Amino acid sequence: MATIRRFEDLLCWQKSRLLDNKVFQLTRKQPLVNDFSLIDQWRRASGSVMDNIAEGFERDGNKEFINFLSISKGSLGEVRSQAYRALDRCNISQAEFDDVHGLCLEISSLLQRFMAYLKASDYKGTKYKVGEPPADYFISDLESNL
Repeated sequence: MATIRRFEDLLCWQKSRLLDNKVFQLTRKQPLVNDFSLIDQWRRASGSVMDNIAEGFERDGNKEFINFLSISKGSLGEVRSQAYRALDRCNISQAEFDDVHGLCLEISSLLQRFMAYLKASDYKGTKYKVGEPPADYFISDLESNL
C-alpha cells in the first residue's frame, strides 16, 4: 500500500512538475524566447500549479488544501490559455501545443477528482486532530484510482 506522506508523493504534483519543465523548455526556444511578457507569465503560471499543490498539502488541513488545489486548477487554465497564445503567434508547433494542452487537461482531471475525494473524507487534517490520521486517509495509489 502506497502512503502519501509528502507532496512529492502526489501524482498531480509530479505531473505539474513535468508541465513546468515542458513550459520552461518551450520558452527557451526561438522564436518564443523573444516574447518576454508571455514567457514570464507562462513560466509563473506553470510554477504556480505545482507550488500551490505543495503549499496546500503543507497546510495540514483539508479545507485549505482543497482551496489551494482549486487555485492550482485555475493556474492550469492560465497555462492552457497561454499555450493558445503561443500557438496563435506561431511560437510553438501544433505538436508542442497538443503536448502541453493534453498534460494540462490530465492534471486538471486529477485535481478535480482529488478535491472530490478530500471533500468526501471525514478526515479534516493533521492540525485538527492529535495523532495519526485514519488508515483510510492514506489509500493505495490514491490518484491512480481517480
